[in-house]
Amino acid sequence: MLVNQNISLKPYHTFGIDVKTKYFVEVHHIKEIEEALAFQKQNHLELLILGGGSNLLFTKDFDGIVMKIALKGIAKIKEDEDFVWVKAAAGENWHEFVLFCIENGWGGVENLSLIPGTVGAAPMQNIGAYGVEIKEIFDYLEAYHLQSNEIQCFTNKQCKFGYRESIFKNEVKGQYLITSVVFKLSKKHTLNISYGDIQQILTKNNEEPSINNISQAVIEIRSSKLPNPKEIGNAGSFFKNPFVEKIHFEKLKSLYPQMPVYPVNEELVKVPAGWLIEQCGWKGYKNGDAGVHAKQALVLVNYGSATGKEIRDLSEEIKHSVLKKFGIALHTEVNIV
Repeated sequence: MLVNQNISLKPYHTFGIDVKTKYFVEVHHIKEIEEALAFQKQNHLELLILGGGSNLLFTKDFDGIVMKIALKGIAKIKEDEDFVWVKAAAGENWHEFVLFCIENGWGGVENLSLIPGTVGAAPMQNIGAYGVEIKEIFDYLEAYHLQSNEIQCFTNKQCKFGYRESIFKNEVKGQYLITSVVFKLSKKHTLNISYGDIQQILTKNNEEPSINNISQAVIEIRSSKLPNPKEIGNAGSFFKNPFVEKIHFEKLKSLYPQMPVYPVNEELVKVPAGWLIEQCGWKGYKNGDAGVHAKQALVLVNYGSATGKEIRDLSEEIKHSVLKKFGIALHTEVNIV
């Protein structure tokens, strides 16, 4: 196992902020995880576990050790007449995993195409898009306990999935390293084309709904709305869509009749954060190299040499303006280090 010193993290996260870490190690096997943790504990270092770096904003150099997860492998572990169970290592690229499943005719992940990041990071925040969340296709995961050095299994129920939430962001935050995830995918597909512009794209392309065509439609939609991190630094959606009490929403609706809304339950609705931010005039805003994307106000961007602090400060200004105008508190989806 090679431990590197004073390594720039710019290539390892999608915001492209030029910060350094005191130590950096890439782990490919469980044995290397054990060795890296032993080094971390011996030197009393803060630990940061890094997947694809697509949900991180660095605001300063990291005075600890970054462990880049590079565990690889995808395997079908069982199947029956209707379903197939597929195990993927945490370091697998999420979108490449989705394409692999579609090529094999396994359904359930097609709506989650082109989401950046790794397989291991997916259940941490219960990634979701176009009417589908990880929890709907998730069976169980294996995670390495950082103190006991034991691998434990977490079922769907034990993960306590919520909207962009799981037990790994709450009760056991910082205690585990996810090593692999098992998904229960369909052989007889139930297709979801009701959300967003999927049906519109299929109609435009004169295509019938299928897992492949839905995936291609999602890729087309996401590519038209979201900047490519390889071209413009970003971490996708910077804020979560807020839940709002119906009583408060009805008052806002009388003032803003065009406000979009998604029902949640009898007491709550969900309002698109991007719409709120756009109404506050932030869409396309730019200050130096820190800005808000011109096509999607939910995405904060680094146009070149913005610092993490500049982007964080911009996010705070946006949150303040939305709270002042609508009385709605926004919460970041991106992890700020």
